[in-house]
Amino acid sequence: MRDRPLPLTYLSERDICSKFITPALLAAGWDSITQIREEISFTAGRIIVRGKLVSRGKGKRADYILYIKPNIPIALIEAKDNRHSVGDGMQQALGYAETLNIPFVFSSNGDGFVFHDRTGASATTETDLALGAFPSPTDLWRRYCIWKGLSPDAERTVLQDYFDDGSGKAPRYYQVNAVNASVEAIAKGQDRILLVMATGTGKTYTAFQIIWRLWKSGRKKRILFLADRNVLIDQTMVNDFRPFSGAMAKLSTNSKTIERADGTKEDLTLALDNKRRIDTSYEIYLGLYQAITGPDERQKLFKEFSPDFFDLIVIDECHRGSAADDAAWREILDHFASATQIGLTATPKETECPSSGILRQKAA
Repeated sequence: MRDRPLPLTYLSERDICSKFITPALLAAGWDSITQIREEISFTAGRIIVRGKLVSRGKGKRADYILYIKPNIPIALIEAKDNRHSVGDGMQQALGYAETLNIPFVFSSNGDGFVFHDRTGASATTETDLALGAFPSPTDLWRRYCIWKGLSPDAERTVLQDYFDDGSGKAPRYYQVNAVNASVEAIAKGQDRILLVMATGTGKTYTAFQIIWRLWKSGRKKRILFLADRNVLIDQTMVNDFRPFSGAMAKLSTNSKTIERADGTKEDLTLALDNKRRIDTSYEIYLGLYQAITGPDERQKLFKEFSPDFFDLIVIDECHRGSAADDAAWREILDHFASATQIGLTATPKETECPSSGILRQKAA
């Protein structure tokens, strides 16, 4: 005699995922290798201090995050076992989606899905879906592009890959938020952006990924990275910006050899000769404010570049020398006013936004 199948209420949450949710995703056309990730921990939990005792609170973990491309998340699914109703995971999922800046949210207990559209573009905010009616990647991406108003040209830029060196290093969730928001805004024509990220959250790495995607897509071909300390330029060139090697040079006449963390040594590539003549064949330039401008006209090296030479300027610690309208270094940004300009800071100053608008991305 054949045994009767056990009811779904006997299955664990993990069983519901493997037997019902994942097969539904695969049937809808989602790729198991590049587009579906399960049990993604994205915060380690808050640090809790009680007297001399230090502990961490519970971290946050999403059951599923779906990606159009790596590091470009578009949907989140919260799974529950079948003793819960199909929508019981929705509030938890919505909290995660807000943190991760994900527009499409689903909850499931194996019977079907509840779909919550955070874009507000659907006729109803929440919809019940049969298990076999999960949207395809093409469907969700089409909804996203309509919501964001992405033209085909902007879409190509937004879909440009992140840099991946094969080491397994991945940006943190707030870095992904900042990179994706910035690239998207620039693809749509915004030309003034402010990234507000706390010290230690990886502003330079975030800037690198933004520059990489804009450069590789062809959206921005000539880029200037400005800082006010020599060590920031040198370490940036041999660390985060190292993949630009061959296309990158420093606006300096002083040759320097840098020792990397692994003990190897690297010579910095310079864009200036001893007579301060500029080699304009590079695409990525890094420079100190102090090295390319000064009180005397002959010190204003930046004027050797035509005002439209750079497509993108990234200003590290922009709250310092370049922030004030009357600052001596502000003339560099004014000279290249037609370029898209991205400011990086941990300590923003509240001022009126320019008419072009400012995108402000805060790191959590």
